[in-house]
Amino acid sequence: MSAPSQHASPRLKACLDVDYREQEAVAACVLFAAWTDDQPVRTVIERVSPVAPYVPGAFYVRELPCLLAVLRPVLPLLDMVIVDGHVWLGDGRPGLGAHLYAALGEQVPVIGVAKSAFPGAPGVEVRRGQSARPLYVTAAGVDTGEAARHIERMHGAHRLPTLLKRVDQACRQAGAPGRPSVTAP
Repeated sequence: MSAPSQHASPRLKACLDVDYREQEAVAACVLFAAWTDDQPVRTVIERVSPVAPYVPGAFYVRELPCLLAVLRPVLPLLDMVIVDGHVWLGDGRPGLGAHLYAALGEQVPVIGVAKSAFPGAPGVEVRRGQSARPLYVTAAGVDTGEAARHIERMHGAHRLPTLLKRVDQACRQAGAPGRPSVTAP
Protein backbone atom coordinates (compact mmCIF):
# COMPACT_ATOMS: atom_id res chain seq x y z
CA MET A 1 0.00 0.00 0.00
CA SER A 2 1.42 3.39 -0.95
CA ALA A 3 1.42 6.54 1.17
CA PRO A 4 -1.01 9.30 0.26
CA SER A 5 0.36 11.84 -2.18
CA GLN A 6 1.86 14.91 -0.57
CA HIS A 7 0.97 16.83 -3.73
CA ALA A 8 -2.80 16.45 -3.45
CA SER A 9 -4.62 19.72 -4.05
CA PRO A 10 -6.35 21.19 -1.03
CA ARG A 11 -10.12 21.34 -1.20
CA LEU A 12 -11.58 24.77 -1.86
CA LYS A 13 -14.58 26.77 -0.75
CA ALA A 14 -16.74 28.71 -3.23
CA CYS A 15 -18.73 31.93 -2.82
CA LEU A 16 -21.45 32.25 -5.46
CA ASP A 17 -23.61 35.08 -6.77
CA VAL A 18 -25.67 35.90 -9.86
CA ASP A 19 -26.41 39.21 -11.57
CA TYR A 20 -29.33 39.42 -14.00
CA ARG A 21 -29.28 41.39 -17.27
CA GLU A 22 -31.99 41.93 -19.88
CA GLN A 23 -31.27 38.79 -21.89
CA GLU A 24 -28.92 36.79 -19.65
CA ALA A 25 -27.48 36.25 -16.20
CA VAL A 26 -23.85 36.38 -15.16
CA ALA A 27 -22.89 33.91 -12.45
CA ALA A 28 -19.66 34.26 -10.48
CA CYS A 29 -17.75 31.84 -8.29
CA VAL A 30 -14.88 32.98 -6.07
CA LEU A 31 -12.73 30.06 -4.92
CA PHE A 32 -10.65 30.23 -1.73
CA ALA A 33 -8.75 27.82 0.51
CA ALA A 34 -9.01 29.12 4.11
CA TRP A 35 -11.86 30.90 5.88
CA THR A 36 -9.55 33.83 6.67
CA ASP A 37 -8.34 34.33 3.06
CA ASP A 38 -8.64 37.87 1.70
CA GLN A 39 -7.87 36.96 -1.93
CA PRO A 40 -9.43 34.27 -4.12
CA VAL A 41 -7.45 31.39 -5.55
CA ARG A 42 -9.49 31.73 -8.73
CA THR A 43 -12.62 33.42 -10.02
CA VAL A 44 -14.97 31.73 -12.48
CA ILE A 45 -17.54 33.65 -14.55
CA GLU A 46 -20.32 32.03 -16.60
CA ARG A 47 -22.96 33.69 -18.75
CA VAL A 48 -26.32 31.92 -18.75
CA SER A 49 -28.97 32.46 -21.38
CA PRO A 50 -31.90 32.11 -21.51
CA VAL A 51 -32.85 32.69 -17.87
CA ALA A 52 -36.18 31.65 -16.40
CA PRO A 53 -38.45 34.51 -15.37
CA TYR A 54 -38.68 35.47 -11.70
CA VAL A 55 -41.54 33.67 -9.97
CA PRO A 56 -42.40 34.83 -6.43
CA GLY A 57 -41.89 31.96 -3.99
CA ALA A 58 -39.82 29.97 -6.50
CA PHE A 59 -36.68 32.08 -6.90
CA TYR A 60 -34.56 28.92 -7.03
CA VAL A 61 -36.08 28.00 -10.42
CA ARG A 62 -34.37 31.06 -11.89
CA GLU A 63 -31.13 31.05 -9.88
CA LEU A 64 -30.26 27.34 -9.55
CA PRO A 65 -29.32 26.74 -13.23
CA CYS A 66 -26.98 29.74 -13.06
CA LEU A 67 -25.26 28.46 -9.91
CA LEU A 68 -24.87 24.98 -11.37
CA ALA A 69 -23.38 26.40 -14.59
CA VAL A 70 -20.64 28.30 -12.74
CA LEU A 71 -19.92 25.37 -10.40
CA ARG A 72 -19.67 22.74 -13.13
CA PRO A 73 -15.96 23.32 -14.01
CA VAL A 74 -14.80 23.45 -10.37
CA LEU A 75 -17.11 21.03 -8.56
CA PRO A 76 -14.48 18.30 -7.97
CA LEU A 77 -12.35 20.86 -6.07
CA LEU A 78 -14.99 21.89 -3.54
CA ASP A 79 -15.57 21.09 0.10
CA MET A 80 -18.08 23.91 0.82
CA VAL A 81 -20.31 26.35 -1.07
CA ILE A 82 -21.58 29.72 0.21
CA VAL A 83 -24.65 31.28 -1.42
CA ASP A 84 -26.16 34.73 -1.11
CA GLY A 85 -29.51 33.79 0.41
CA HIS A 86 -31.20 31.27 2.66
CA VAL A 87 -30.73 27.51 2.70
CA TRP A 88 -33.93 27.00 4.68
CA LEU A 89 -37.07 29.13 4.79
CA GLY A 90 -39.81 29.14 7.42
CA ASP A 91 -41.45 25.86 8.42
CA GLY A 92 -38.48 23.86 7.09
CA ARG A 93 -39.22 24.73 3.47
CA PRO A 94 -36.16 24.55 1.22
CA GLY A 95 -34.64 27.81 0.06
CA LEU A 96 -32.13 28.35 -2.71
CA GLY A 97 -29.30 26.72 -0.73
CA ALA A 98 -31.29 23.56 0.05
CA HIS A 99 -32.20 23.18 -3.63
CA LEU A 100 -28.51 23.60 -4.53
CA TYR A 101 -27.48 21.04 -1.89
CA ALA A 102 -29.96 18.54 -3.36
CA ALA A 103 -28.80 19.29 -6.94
CA LEU A 104 -25.21 18.55 -5.83
CA GLY A 105 -26.32 15.12 -4.64
CA GLU A 106 -25.98 16.20 -0.99
CA GLN A 107 -22.22 15.75 -1.43
CA VAL A 108 -21.05 19.35 -0.89
CA PRO A 109 -22.28 21.30 2.17
CA VAL A 110 -24.00 24.62 1.44
CA ILE A 111 -24.01 27.68 3.70
CA GLY A 112 -26.53 30.43 3.08
CA VAL A 113 -25.66 34.00 4.08
CA ALA A 114 -28.66 36.32 3.87
CA LYS A 115 -28.76 40.05 4.54
CA SER A 116 -32.35 39.95 5.75
CA ALA A 117 -34.28 37.58 7.97
CA PHE A 118 -36.92 35.25 6.61
CA PRO A 119 -39.83 34.80 9.05
CA GLY A 120 -39.56 31.41 10.74
CA ALA A 121 -36.25 30.48 9.08
CA PRO A 122 -33.87 28.61 11.40
CA GLY A 123 -30.97 30.99 10.82
CA VAL A 124 -28.20 31.95 13.21
CA GLU A 125 -27.54 35.68 13.48
CA VAL A 126 -23.93 36.68 12.85
CA ARG A 127 -22.72 40.18 13.63
CA ARG A 128 -19.45 41.21 12.03
CA GLY A 129 -17.37 44.34 12.37
CA GLN A 130 -19.12 47.31 13.92
CA SER A 131 -22.42 46.60 12.17
CA ALA A 132 -25.53 46.45 14.33
CA ARG A 133 -27.30 44.58 11.52
CA PRO A 134 -26.72 40.83 11.51
CA LEU A 135 -26.27 38.40 8.68
CA TYR A 136 -28.53 35.33 8.80
CA VAL A 137 -26.76 32.01 8.32
CA THR A 138 -28.48 28.73 7.44
CA ALA A 139 -26.86 25.52 6.25
CA ALA A 140 -27.29 22.03 4.77
CA GLY A 141 -24.70 19.28 5.14
CA VAL A 142 -22.90 21.14 7.95
CA ASP A 143 -24.05 22.16 11.44
CA THR A 144 -25.58 25.66 11.33
CA GLY A 145 -23.59 26.79 14.38
CA GLU A 146 -20.36 25.65 12.73
CA ALA A 147 -21.38 27.40 9.51
CA ALA A 148 -22.02 30.64 11.44
CA ARG A 149 -18.56 30.41 13.05
CA HIS A 150 -17.01 30.02 9.58
CA ILE A 151 -18.78 33.16 8.35
CA GLU A 152 -17.69 35.07 11.48
CA ARG A 153 -14.05 34.11 10.77
CA MET A 154 -14.07 35.20 7.14
CA HIS A 155 -11.77 38.08 6.25
CA GLY A 156 -13.05 41.64 6.43
CA ALA A 157 -13.76 44.30 9.01
CA HIS A 158 -17.32 44.97 7.84
CA ARG A 159 -20.69 43.26 7.92
CA LEU A 160 -20.08 41.41 4.66
CA PRO A 161 -16.94 39.29 4.38
CA THR A 162 -14.40 40.42 1.77
CA LEU A 163 -14.89 37.44 -0.56
CA LEU A 164 -18.69 37.73 -0.49
CA LYS A 165 -18.28 41.34 -1.63
CA ARG A 166 -15.76 40.20 -4.25
CA VAL A 167 -18.12 37.63 -5.81
CA ASP A 168 -20.92 40.23 -5.97
CA GLN A 169 -18.56 42.65 -7.74
CA ALA A 170 -17.29 39.93 -10.08
CA CYS A 171 -20.69 39.10 -11.53
CA ARG A 172 -21.74 42.76 -11.76
CA GLN A 173 -18.52 43.81 -13.53
CA ALA A 174 -18.45 40.91 -15.97
CA GLY A 175 -20.52 42.80 -18.51
CA ALA A 176 -17.82 43.30 -21.09
CA PRO A 177 -18.30 41.12 -24.20
CA GLY A 178 -15.60 38.54 -24.73
CA ARG A 179 -14.68 38.30 -21.05
CA PRO A 180 -13.08 34.89 -20.32
CA SER A 181 -15.04 32.29 -18.36
CA VAL A 182 -12.16 31.63 -15.96
CA THR A 183 -10.01 34.40 -14.60
CA ALA A 184 -7.17 34.67 -12.11
CA PRO A 185 -7.54 36.50 -8.79
